[in-house]
Amino acid sequence: MNMKQATTIDEVIQFLDEIIAISKLEQSAIGLFTALYREVTVQIKNGIANGTFQNGERMEKLDVIFANRYLKAYYQYKANEKPSECWEFSFQQSEDFWPIVVQHLLLGINAHVNLDLGIASAQVCTPENIESLKSDFDQINTILSNLVESVEKCLIKIWPTLTIILKLSGKIDNFFIDFSMKTARDGAWKFANEFVVLPENQREVCIQERDAKITKIARLISNPGFLVSSVFKFIRLFEKGTVAQKVIDLQIIEEKKVECAVA
Repeated sequence: MNMKQATTIDEVIQFLDEIIAISKLEQSAIGLFTALYREVTVQIKNGIANGTFQNGERMEKLDVIFANRYLKAYYQYKANEKPSECWEFSFQQSEDFWPIVVQHLLLGINAHVNLDLGIASAQVCTPENIESLKSDFDQINTILSNLVESVEKCLIKIWPTLTIILKLSGKIDNFFIDFSMKTARDGAWKFANEFVVLPENQREVCIQERDAKITKIARLISNPGFLVSSVFKFIRLFEKGTVAQKVIDLQIIEEKKVECAVA
């Protein structure tokens, strides 16, 4: 399998479409996050075209670098090579029966936002001008962090049983909110500012240390304690359809632009 790397945002969307198609054929849960990430990329592309970002050219460059980190991790995993630890854990979980759709999505968001976004941001900036990225960074990070709430709404439409479960356990809602707001928003920008000032010869060690921290978060997403895990397993037993059908369900929801579309 070729290690594909994009040069434009259109190529990013094309390569994500290919991964989604392969995931459907293989019944791989990797396609769940990829489908949602594709929607984020389309939102960013539209935002660039509509002038949402202060610097559209820089935003496309950032988006491509950001996406290429995911593409690289995916192709490394498929080739039995070793990607970032947090991505490897996420991909490994995609082969397990028990994680529910939300957990698969959060594992992808965790690796991509908390590791990849800070690195990509630093690569399009210098220590002197990174502050000028803050407004556009907040735009992209808002799109990404809003995924959690949006996904919850999407899944309630697909699996109404989830509504009952969420009402029975407020801890589930807290699990989503704490993750999306505290970790994704604040951590990624802080890391970007720490990373951009590092000399080149110190960056790889920094990435490895960050990767290890993010993998710990991934393990918490995978096993968030006895009560929440038990509820998730109950939800999993009521999830309907194949993995491919779940990917299609998410895509249909996105295409119809109902309230759970990422915007």
